[in-house]
Amino acid sequence: MKILVTGGAGFIGSAVIRYLIQHTQDEVYNIDKLTYAGNLESLIDIEQSPRYQFHKLDICNATALQQIFSTFRPDIVMHLAAESHVDRSIDTPADFIQTNIIGTYTLLEVARKYWLALDTQVKQKFRFHHISTDEVYGDLENSTELFIESSPYAPSSPYSASKASSDHLVRAWYRTYSLPIVITNCSNNYGLYQFPEKLIPLVILNALDGKSLPIYGDGKQIRDWLFVEDHARALYCVVTRGKIGETYNIGGHNEKQNIEVVKTICKILDELKPQPVGWKYETLITFVKDRPGHDLRYAIDATKIEKELGWTPQETFETGIQKTVEWYLNNLEWCRRVKDGRYQCERLG
Repeated sequence: MKILVTGGAGFIGSAVIRYLIQHTQDEVYNIDKLTYAGNLESLIDIEQSPRYQFHKLDICNATALQQIFSTFRPDIVMHLAAESHVDRSIDTPADFIQTNIIGTYTLLEVARKYWLALDTQVKQKFRFHHISTDEVYGDLENSTELFIESSPYAPSSPYSASKASSDHLVRAWYRTYSLPIVITNCSNNYGLYQFPEKLIPLVILNALDGKSLPIYGDGKQIRDWLFVEDHARALYCVVTRGKIGETYNIGGHNEKQNIEVVKTICKILDELKPQPVGWKYETLITFVKDRPGHDLRYAIDATKIEKELGWTPQETFETGIQKTVEWYLNNLEWCRRVKDGRYQCERLG
């Protein structure tokens, strides 16, 4: 198949493209605006593949999108392009409205017009896959409740509100225009090549530099952690075998408090990169004022994708976090290059 991936230089998008090139025979066309979080170094292992091509592009540019659809003629669109960091959305919400809402609308319209012009046989296999987040559901009120695909939307941040809006647009294009769509909502991703503003790489890098490790509030916020390579497998499973018009929640079955995650990283660093003076990384932990609108708990019920499509995560949190810490220790130069002087691991939002 021919697969058009938006946001393919980002953290999850690059993992998807690496999976597609390394484990399928599909052709991949990557379009990415290359904002601060987009990095082509994440694709260095596959960039020479004859089945891969890249074009720098803002998904709000309808004319350029139409040209790519016309020349590449995709069978599948996997839409991952998005502004994604909650803290940044507090400081600059306009960027999230523009990319996540206007960009998704623009892509939907270009895809719809392209799809309508296809021959009947080709039209039947076309899919538009919108990749979203569990944050659209808001906050879980108790320790046993789980997000399911029919959970009501209650976004708390400008980021989650913009993603909720894009989800609604995609469903509307299915209901109104019959555009063949699938939607996935995932839990917190972590793993290789993640930009250092996110919790796990931020803690790793600050700890190695001997900086404080700020924990929002009491650190008891709970997230379900999903290894990014497991997520990439799940996305391909959904876009190739999922039912048109359906939503699939993707989770890692790894609920952890933020403070647990940070302490786990500290213990791994104590083993792999012990300090010569003998102090422990956990002593760097400091508690700071919570961020506005901080949800207490997210947790995914991934029963549907497991029962209907046979996907389950391969990594536990313990195996995934070990691989992640080891990767960052072995790729510190990559971290310095992607920060590029524009981000110094400071608190945002």
